Amino acid sequence: MISPADPADPNPRATVEQGVLVGRGAEGVLSFRGVPYARPPVGEWRWRQPRPALPWSGERDAGQVGAICIQPPANGDNGVGPLPMSEDCLTLNVWAPAEREEPLPVMVWIHGGGLNNGSGTAALYDGRNLAKRGVVVVTINYRLGRLGFFDHPALAAEREAGEPAANYGLMDVIAALQWVRDNAAAFGGDADNVTIFGESAGGALVTRLMISPEARGLFHRAAVQSGLGRDEGTPLDSARRDGGPSMRARGEAFGMAYGARTAEALRAIPAEAFLRPAPSFYGGDLLVRDGTLITEDVEAAFAGGREAPVPLIIGTNSAEFWWMKPSDLSLYGALDDAMTSDERAAFLKAYGGPSGYDQFVLSDLVFNEPARRLARLHARNGHPTYLYRFDVVSAAMPEPHDGATHASERQYVFDNLTASPWPTAAMDQRAADQMAGYWTTFAATGDPNGGMRQVWPDFGADPDRLLDFTNDGPVAKAVPFGERLDLIEAFYNRAR
Repeated sequence: MISPADPADPNPRATVEQGVLVGRGAEGVLSFRGVPYARPPVGEWRWRQPRPALPWSGERDAGQVGAICIQPPANGDNGVGPLPMSEDCLTLNVWAPAEREEPLPVMVWIHGGGLNNGSGTAALYDGRNLAKRGVVVVTINYRLGRLGFFDHPALAAEREAGEPAANYGLMDVIAALQWVRDNAAAFGGDADNVTIFGESAGGALVTRLMISPEARGLFHRAAVQSGLGRDEGTPLDSARRDGGPSMRARGEAFGMAYGARTAEALRAIPAEAFLRPAPSFYGGDLLVRDGTLITEDVEAAFAGGREAPVPLIIGTNSAEFWWMKPSDLSLYGALDDAMTSDERAAFLKAYGGPSGYDQFVLSDLVFNEPARRLARLHARNGHPTYLYRFDVVSAAMPEPHDGATHASERQYVFDNLTASPWPTAAMDQRAADQMAGYWTTFAATGDPNGGMRQVWPDFGADPDRLLDFTNDGPVAKAVPFGERLDLIEAFYNRAR
């Protein structure tokens, strides 16, 4: 438990299984940062399952965040967090109200960044403002890139039968959830009321946690922000459906570039070397179907009713990839290559011509239709489901846009507009208050509705209706551009 209970104490203590933490108190919120949830995955423990954190003697200072995981330079990304970076990065951060009367809902944030970058330490993800609403907030680091998602024949040869492989970053997230289960009460949290929420690649990890047997029971609600849904995982030792190589073949090719053919030689390669060339998130280098933690793709699991039976928020932004055209030389740009001439003609008509098609079709192919698809399946399977569309655009946003760009909802969900990459106004704060209110209410009850806010339709009771977050406030309405999404659904059903 947290001790002492004096909310004015600037150095609160919390006793977890590993020992005593000394945190910080300010503005009615207690924070504990840089807390190890697993032992460092370094040396011989690179590309192995995370091990429980070791106990410490005495008191451990938890006033500073830990190192971020190995990743490319931030280049201005406000979701990365401060240096240093290290392979010794498996830490988490906790914010909790100083005053409380009962066990509180716990919200565990899984950051995005294409499984290549990001951290739980960025100011963007500071949990103070959410904690003030009566929840315990946890943000985590997990292994990234080839250090987090990788396989090689030499690594396979040293593993025990049935030992999970390749999905080490996902294993880290599961280990963090196990730590939360075992230690939530130390911060006033309810281990039986845990919400996982994540954005982009973090949202894709949320959907994978929903279909992973190893994660079952570790969370009780889920929120997916721009988290794909039709993506394909790469098997360990067989080709992908699209013909791409297996995880082991990819790892072997990478090792050959460094002359590394043994596990010992692979572990001797400097960590930063695994950043070059950059692994491809959507191209199969990092999303893994390992056969143990993840045995099938997300859409197939939802279609078969095998996902976690928990309340779900899922949604997207209105102009996710507005800057990316299907004619671009990228793996996203290849998504429409399989269209027939008749399909392409129908798409061009639905999008009002080539300009509209170029601007919006990739956002629909990657995010909007897959989110609707998972929402339909989850609701069909009898679980509370809430679909949203985020269309709040700050007047100060400098980008040319026709809607809310990818990842722009994060500062609103966390009510951290001070971490916004562009100036904000009163309208933006109203939107942040609303989104943070919906998300924390959902964490508490499994239903985002309450208070005087606009009612958010349950997707099962009110099919194909969502909540649209706009500059003028949230609006309940039919899913926008449903005819476009119907074309995409038919295309996916035909092409797979």
